[in-house]
Amino acid sequence: MQKAVAFSVVGFGLGLAAAVVLVANPAGWRWPATLLSALPVASPPAPPATSAPPALEDAREVLYWRAPMDPTFTSDRPGKSPMGMDLVPVYADEGAVLPPGMVRVDPTFVQSAGVRSEPVSRRDIAQTIRTVGTLAHNDRQIAWVNTKYDGWIENVAVNYLGETVEEGQALFDIYSPQLVTTQMEYLQAVDYARRLDASEYPEIAERAHSLVGAARARLGYWDITDAQIATLERERTPRRTLSVVSPVTGVVVEKVDQALDGMHVTAGTNLYKMADLTTIWADVEIFEHQVEAMRVGQRAHVELPYLPGRPYIGFVRYLYPHFNEQTRTMTVSIELENPGLTLRAGMYANVTFDVPVARGVLAVPEEAVIRSGTRDVVVLEREAGTFQVAEVTLGRNGDGLWEVVDGVADGDTVVVSAQFLIDSESNLTQAIRTLDAPAAAPDAHGH
Repeated sequence: MQKAVAFSVVGFGLGLAAAVVLVANPAGWRWPATLLSALPVASPPAPPATSAPPALEDAREVLYWRAPMDPTFTSDRPGKSPMGMDLVPVYADEGAVLPPGMVRVDPTFVQSAGVRSEPVSRRDIAQTIRTVGTLAHNDRQIAWVNTKYDGWIENVAVNYLGETVEEGQALFDIYSPQLVTTQMEYLQAVDYARRLDASEYPEIAERAHSLVGAARARLGYWDITDAQIATLERERTPRRTLSVVSPVTGVVVEKVDQALDGMHVTAGTNLYKMADLTTIWADVEIFEHQVEAMRVGQRAHVELPYLPGRPYIGFVRYLYPHFNEQTRTMTVSIELENPGLTLRAGMYANVTFDVPVARGVLAVPEEAVIRSGTRDVVVLEREAGTFQVAEVTLGRNGDGLWEVVDGVADGDTVVVSAQFLIDSESNLTQAIRTLDAPAAAPDAHGH
């Protein structure tokens, strides 16, 4: 072991001496080129790599840092927002030149927030009023059946509600001593007039004919038809009972509760209520602010829930002069045709009115208006990235539009989406401008 160490030391020394001799060359020897080329030569150190110049930093003064999606979250230093996004700087020159109510928004925020705008223009506003109501009989086509004399009912032909009757159809027969007496008086007057037609005294004949006219008129007043009177004249015999006929074509919608056959009736007792259903009414309710738009003759679209897709067209016939104190609504009556007699009183109906309320007025979409309860505002786009919150006075509303009475001008550009974010940003900037010391930013991640 000691010999191996000794040999290593001696070898290291001889190698070191040889290297010194070769380098110093005290005798001026010329060494072969192959020997010199085999020696390792140290390479010169490489020049340091040149790096790109550092990016120029924005030299503007930073007032504070805020969250890009929540303008109410601010900080006095860079960092992260509660949503995990990098805070963006707000520079001094961004707020100093803008008047109150205006805000400059980064174009990236405008794009990511989906801000959309359109020009303010003059338009016609049509208000669509949707309401409900119930169908009712046409009061002008209602007829009551009663007698103008006392009597007893026999041979009832119409017994049920909903039965359809024709004008002149017999409803029942009635025996009335008054009616029998009047028939007899009429026949006697007719015979007397015929006997006096050949009289030498025309005044007496004329008086006899006036008696015939008076007796006939009494029968007419008691609703005895011309056909029945003609039968009486032809048969020359009073009839014990006469038929009471329907005055209209329609449907029986009401009837006395008792059975009619054998019933004693007095003059004026209503026995049937008939309704002609060729036209029908719809009574609907509208609110106070909709009354101004309604007119007699206004077109209405009526649809029944059980007949979807089958609209009926009607027209306003009457506006009732009073309001319901509980619902604060007014009743509007619509008249409509009833083909096929499919509509019945008491049915539920959906009714739509398309009412023109304004023509050629400045209007903005409903979604462009921010309504807080105390003020109405819109957000106007003044130039790329610059917006102004403008308070407006609204007028009439309809068809997805608001009339703007004051606050915007024709040709202005109004924001119709994401304006809540811009309005919030404007409120923040306005508050910051009121600070006495702009540099006194809130604490880190303060609100």
